[in-house]
Amino acid sequence: MKRKLLSWCVVVITALAVTPALAESVLVAVAANFVPPFREIAMDFEKATGHAVQVAAGSSGNFYSQIKNGAPFDVFFSADAERPKLLEDEGLGVKDTRFTYAIGRLVLWSPNADLIKGEETLRSKQYKRLAMASPKTAPYGVAAMQALQKLALWDSVQPQIVMGESLGQTMGFIQSGNAQLGFVALSQVLDPKINGKGSRWDVPNNLHEPIKQDVILLTTGKENSGAKALMEFMGGLQAKTIIERYGYELK
Repeated sequence: MKRKLLSWCVVVITALAVTPALAESVLVAVAANFVPPFREIAMDFEKATGHAVQVAAGSSGNFYSQIKNGAPFDVFFSADAERPKLLEDEGLGVKDTRFTYAIGRLVLWSPNADLIKGEETLRSKQYKRLAMASPKTAPYGVAAMQALQKLALWDSVQPQIVMGESLGQTMGFIQSGNAQLGFVALSQVLDPKINGKGSRWDVPNNLHEPIKQDVILLTTGKENSGAKALMEFMGGLQAKTIIERYGYELK
């Protein structure tokens, strides 16, 4: 009887040893432009650590408001550096965890392979609707506005502009045909679902301020081992390789 009990205990201990210890679920707020690469990063992270990742996609501005109002996110991947810094200053982000995970690239894109020839396409007005994200909620919207202002086109294109709350909604306007072209992130165009199809103009960096994208561990996730592990994983070669493949620059 003692021998049987001992054997059973050994089996249980062995089983526990191969089960991921303290695996947790991480609720992550991800700016819409970063969703395509983050899907891949999350899969690699889950395989490597045993932690589970739940992703909410949207605009950085809306996420900032939700976090301020108590949304239980553990980690926030913003499309700018400003909002994570504000959250840190306001005591909602864990001090000294914030860093720049990517520098974004703005592009003018259309599913029509023959439409976009460069900035002259914007000047030609050979389109009915031009989509962009709202500068109030999306940093890429700010960059698009700055580019149009530098090109002295901001005022003249107002009648054609259709604004989305996030880059996800902006891309939806273009893909549905509600806009013939629009300003989106290069990462969205390089998403395997689109795979670079259509036509695009990579907006020169000197037409807008750098799109520095910061991530921060939120205070709601400071005791979550999975959230801490994800922050560490983002600094590794595996994550950085995926980020660069989607057209981002690294700091």
